[in-house]
Amino acid sequence: MVDMKTETVSFKRSHDILIKAPPPSIFDYVTNPNSWPEWLVASHHIESPNRPLVKGDTFRELWHTRKGEAELNWIITTCEHPRVWIGETGTPFIGPIIVRYDCVEVSTETRYTRTLINPARPKPPSDEMLQRIDDEAAIGLSNIKRIVEARWGNAD
Repeated sequence: MVDMKTETVSFKRSHDILIKAPPPSIFDYVTNPNSWPEWLVASHHIESPNRPLVKGDTFRELWHTRKGEAELNWIITTCEHPRVWIGETGTPFIGPIIVRYDCVEVSTETRYTRTLINPARPKPPSDEMLQRIDDEAAIGLSNIKRIVEARWGNAD
């Protein structure tokens, strides 16, 4: 019998922003999935404890797509407070999804980086998809910066 393996493509995209707030404030905000609809364009419904999630925790997210709604069941695979957090889920249409959040102190600010990884996409994203990902990331990072700096920001 011939083993017919499906070809897949690994995809990774990172976006970052400097925020005038300490790493724990940013980390605790973004790792509480209940905050996601406040800043993440596609996220509109979360079923999760209302707290930052740690390794082993799970939650459910409803996510807008161009073709309707997707249900994502997440598990937190890494939590190194207040520096690194990784959550994993999957969909039938783009395969596994990994999000990684990094908070690194830079002088009086924190560099927050959000990385999206699809290790086994059925096909590469189109230029239009990449532009949408980048546009939505810019909106999300701007929202995080505005909300976190208003609540916990460092005084100038």
